Amino acid sequence: MVSFISVFATAILPIVGVGGVGYLLGRWRSIDTDALNTVIVYILAPALVFYSLATTTLAQSTLFRASVAVIIYHLLAMGVAAGIGRLFNKSKTAVAALMLVTAFPNSGNYGIPVSNFAFGSTGRATAVIYLSVQGIILYTLGVYIASRGGTKSRLAGIKRVFTVPLVYAVIAALIARVLQIVPSTDTTAMATIKLVGDAAIPLMLLVVGIRLARTDIGSTLSAVGLGVGLKMVIAPVIGLGTAVMIGFDDPIVARTFVLESAMPSAVTPMILVAEFGSGDVAGVPIAEFVSAAVFVSTMISIPVLTLVIVILKSGAVI
Repeated sequence: MVSFISVFATAILPIVGVGGVGYLLGRWRSIDTDALNTVIVYILAPALVFYSLATTTLAQSTLFRASVAVIIYHLLAMGVAAGIGRLFNKSKTAVAALMLVTAFPNSGNYGIPVSNFAFGSTGRATAVIYLSVQGIILYTLGVYIASRGGTKSRLAGIKRVFTVPLVYAVIAALIARVLQIVPSTDTTAMATIKLVGDAAIPLMLLVVGIRLARTDIGSTLSAVGLGVGLKMVIAPVIGLGTAVMIGFDDPIVARTFVLESAMPSAVTPMILVAEFGSGDVAGVPIAEFVSAAVFVSTMISIPVLTLVIVILKSGAVI
């Protein structure tokens, strides 16, 4: 029997601890998270992605299935969120916000560390695949959704996908694997890439904590209930259904996929709606709505993810 307490102590507590340090630092000092995020996006995350994909022992078929599963999950999650939004007669802006909050989990800053602690190197490699594919979806479909009703060019936002180093890290890693030219892990080059990539995980968590310390949720709490419910209850079920439908050969990959789908709402959609979106949700500006949803879902995720990991480790569902 998998212990709830042991799972919390080994998989969630380290995340809460590092994120908590970031939160306290954010309350104490004014930290430029944009600069930190630039370091993550342009240096640390690409190194982490390249090393993880280039050296993973996952089969090529597993990589392909995981990528397809991520695409299917996002399309299903967006469809369910849109359908429920329309069922409740939500405005176009509100439906767009629900789609972004529900479909895009924090698979990077939060998801990679949790998956790493919960399921080891296989979990980490699966989380990296999830993040990589989601990044492409986010800067294409995500920008389109965020800009519904906005005045800024959608094309300008979509073009960003070609400026994100993570995309090229994925391509480089896959090419190196196909051509079988990946250097040995004990070479200086690969050791350096690993060192840089490993730095991404703690810094990601610190950034999450610092951002949460700055979030002013104020009167938006009452407006985010539906979005948070969709993200933390319905989205994991969609993830589970997708994993069963895809039929992963490796149960650890399947469980990590479900775990990634159960992560709280991602931060990037908040940036996208701030730049490309307009309008409000129940009287709350859409950017503030998404920001509050990120905060609340992250807080709720601590017990929820602990329970999800316990269930997944027990093998009761997959």
